Amino acid sequence: MAERVADGTVDVLLTGSVFFDLVLTDLAGTPRPGTEIYADGLDSSPGGVANLAVATARLGLTTSLAATLGDDVYGRWCWEFLADREGIDLGRSRLVPGWPTPVTVSIASGGDRSMVTREKPAPYTAGELVGDDARARAAFVDLGAARGGRADDAWWRTAAHAGTKVFADLGWDATERWDPADLSPLADCFAFTPNETEAMAYTRTDSAVAAARALAELVPLVVVTRGEHGAVAIDSTRGEEVVVDAVPSNGRDATGAGDVFGAALVYGTLHELPLVDRLSFAALCAALAVEHPGGAVGAPGWGDLADWWDRTQHGTDAALAARFGFLDDAVPEASGRRRAELAFPFADYATTAARRSNPEKRGTS
Repeated sequence: MAERVADGTVDVLLTGSVFFDLVLTDLAGTPRPGTEIYADGLDSSPGGVANLAVATARLGLTTSLAATLGDDVYGRWCWEFLADREGIDLGRSRLVPGWPTPVTVSIASGGDRSMVTREKPAPYTAGELVGDDARARAAFVDLGAARGGRADDAWWRTAAHAGTKVFADLGWDATERWDPADLSPLADCFAFTPNETEAMAYTRTDSAVAAARALAELVPLVVVTRGEHGAVAIDSTRGEEVVVDAVPSNGRDATGAGDVFGAALVYGTLHELPLVDRLSFAALCAALAVEHPGGAVGAPGWGDLADWWDRTQHGTDAALAARFGFLDDAVPEASGRRRAELAFPFADYATTAARRSNPEKRGTS
């Protein structure tokens, strides 16, 4: 479990929905209505805010998650994965009988993915789960909740005023109004991390750089992600503007790549890396994530980063090696933690369920 320092502060506090993700990869084609296609790959993983939680925890940041999960087979598996395997603090989370854990089926095809989700309204708000104990060095918030009429911002505003660095996202505006008024909460945030399309739509600009410059007037740190074209960032407190390229990768599944990018950005911020190194590190972690199917399952740990750095140092791309020279000091000596090779244990849970329903068979194989 994540350890808090003496005053109860953790590195990262997260709220949001945890999903059970079923990810289909290596499809024979693109699904169309009335047809059936086959996938060679099937993986499962906790998803939603769990992507962020796992990504921050694997980078060694103490992570506390306030979320609601159903007391069903999917919710319990996600709980065990997050708490027991990843060491995430779930003291603020709840297992709720009778409420179904949200489920998403993700179909990865053509370098992107499509998703189908079943989610019921959660019985607890983020504020109810966090309570009065929001001590953290950093937090992520979804400002899109306010746009959807689900405003629950008192907890993170209180945390921000107490010194927590709040990293905000807004997400896609389904109304496509892109109302600049939606950006007003940025006044209490430390950073804003929209993608290129969202940033340009909100600022009525025609480039990621122009959008970042407009947004930098509202929040100290702006990072606009550009997918395979990299990212642009502006630190208005230091007057820095940085543009970095994406890191080459053999992408299989983009699920959770943005969350991994955000987690690495927080790591770099809390460890006071220079802005260009911070952005490059985030791009690297996202590149490693897309090489593995599943959001949380694919998030890289320091072992994966150390392996990549060793290959890059001994490879032929001198420019790439020079760009990431800061990893010499960043990679921990004990860097064995790696991403999970894990799928949902259907057989194990079926056996467990059978034992519970037939006490005479408990303890048998």
